[in-house]
Amino acid sequence: MSHSTSHAGSRTLPVRRNRAGLIGLWVAQIALACLFLNAGGSKLAGAPEMVALFEAIGVGQWFRYVTGLIEVGSAIALFVPSLALFGAVALVATMLGAIATHVFVLGVSPAVPAVLLLAALVVVWARRGQLVAFSRPHSGGS
Repeated sequence: MSHSTSHAGSRTLPVRRNRAGLIGLWVAQIALACLFLNAGGSKLAGAPEMVALFEAIGVGQWFRYVTGLIEVGSAIALFVPSLALFGAVALVATMLGAIATHVFVLGVSPAVPAVLLLAALVVVWARRGQLVAFSRPHSGGS
């Protein structure tokens, strides 16, 4: 059984995950990572549909490269247990921007980025104990 901790007020509560839950989390992370490696890779490779999409957004092709780097970097982070939380947080922010862009700039359905946002939020929630552990002050000299 895997244990991590989270704070609720001033008490520490264990976040317990059984084996099936841990396997499910990894399946979700790997699936999400593969989707974003593909999506980010197509942006970086200059796939014609990505070039056209970012042309329609109207910010410039540099934004396609930035978005692709964020997506690929976050996908790679999802494969590393100590970085998975941070990759998922970056994807949450990216998908919030994608939803806003779909609705307010492109005028199309935000269904795909909304589903990806939910998947990234599941990973963030499941790994929230890592953020608490990361934010604790470290003892030791500098």
